[in-house]
Amino acid sequence: MSPAVKSALLGAVGMIVLLALIALLVVLTGGYNVAATERHLPVVGWALDTTYTNAVKGAADDIEAPAFTPAMIAAGAGEYKEYCQHCHGGVGEGRAEWAHGMRPMPPALATAAREWSAPEVFWLVKHGVKMSGMPAFGPTHDDATLWNLAAFVKQMPEMTPAQYASYAGGHEH
Repeated sequence: MSPAVKSALLGAVGMIVLLALIALLVVLTGGYNVAATERHLPVVGWALDTTYTNAVKGAADDIEAPAFTPAMIAAGAGEYKEYCQHCHGGVGEGRAEWAHGMRPMPPALATAAREWSAPEVFWLVKHGVKMSGMPAFGPTHDDATLWNLAAFVKQMPEMTPAQYASYAGGHEH
């Protein structure tokens, strides 16, 4: 190995070690602001969002969605209105006031559901998302119920506020 290659390799390893030490210093000193009243630094927001999107898409890759029926959509409406509406809002309805302080802000599913496939919505509902406030409903709900919820969420972007309001809300569990 030539001296120039050795020097470049040593410089690259040194830079990686330095960056790791800086990251460790930030972690150990609490040097990163974790307050939900502040947004992430742009690079941190990008890294978290990109990781989240790619992880969900990869995890849901092998999941096959059933054909959604009107009965599934109607059944999913009650679960959505009971468990999801306060954070994600509804069609023509905002989220609960307290949810505005969440970071990351839960997406408004009346529009954001277009960005996710049905298997991805199912996976998100079943497994939740760490450090986001999104709980995992898989441990407390069966897959049929979660598919109903996914069917309703995927239908939301096509609903009018009147259609959304016409669905019954909430269940007694």
